[in-house]
Amino acid sequence: MDSSLDTLPKISAPATRALNAAGYTALRQLAGVPRADLARLHGMGPKALDTIEAALEQHNLRLS
Repeated sequence: MDSSLDTLPKISAPATRALNAAGYTALRQLAGVPRADLARLHGMGPKALDTIEAALEQHNLRLS
């Protein structure tokens, strides 16, 4: 099992806190989540979303 799916990618601290507060602690949990839902989280910016999408794409996964 690929451990990079078990952690969040390197994104800003506010974005990481936003994901953790929403219950996301691993990259695999973000697969299929609507980008718009993540964009609404306080502290989540376009750069962090792009980083998450790029990390998911490495595993042939994506946001919805």
